[in-house]
Amino acid sequence: MTKLQLSDIVDLREYERQREDFRKSIIALKYLRRISLGDLITVVFENRETIRFQIQEMARAEKMLRDEQIETELAIYNPMIPEKGELKATLFLELTSKDQLQEWLPALVGIEKSVYLEVGTGSKSRRIKSRPESEHESQLTREDVTASVHYIQWILEDEVQTRMIDERVFLGIDHHRYNARVELSKPSVESLISDWRS
Repeated sequence: MTKLQLSDIVDLREYERQREDFRKSIIALKYLRRISLGDLITVVFENRETIRFQIQEMARAEKMLRDEQIETELAIYNPMIPEKGELKATLFLELTSKDQLQEWLPALVGIEKSVYLEVGTGSKSRRIKSRPESEHESQLTREDVTASVHYIQWILEDEVQTRMIDERVFLGIDHHRYNARVELSKPSVESLISDWRS
C-alpha cells in the first residue's frame, strides 16, 4: 500500500465537512478488521484508511495547523501501513480498572510476540507468529511490565498469501498466561487481502 503523504491529510475545516461520512466508512471497515481474542485482547488490522483516520482525528483533537506537526504524525504512523505480503495491527489490552492493570500488565509481558496467524487446518496448517513493529518496539517493550497498546506485524510468504484466499484462517494467542483462538470470517480475510491489491 502507498504510504500517506502530507497532501492526503486535509485541513481542519475540510475535515469537519467530510468527517461524518469518513467516520461511517471507517466504522464499517473496522467491523471487519477488529478481532476479539478472549475477554481482554482486541486486535485491529490496520491499513492506509484506518491510519489516515487516526492522523486526521489526532490533528482535529490537537488542533494541528502546521505542516511540520502533520509530518511528525506521518513519520510515526506510516510504518503501520502494510506492504505487499504484510499484515500490521494494533493490539489492545482491554483493561478498564486499576486492579486489572496491576494484575495483567506484569502477567502479559511478551504478549506482542505471542499472537499468531494460522492458515489451513490439520497437518498442513501454517502458523506465523507476530513480531513487534520495529519502529515502536523500543518504546513499548519492557522486561517486567507490558504496555496496554502494541503495534505488531506478520510477514507472509507468497504461499501463505495464496492459501489465505481459499483456506480457513485463524487468529490466536499462545502466551503462557493467556490463550485464545478465533476463526476469521471470509469477509474479514477478504478485507485483509484487499490491502495488497490496492
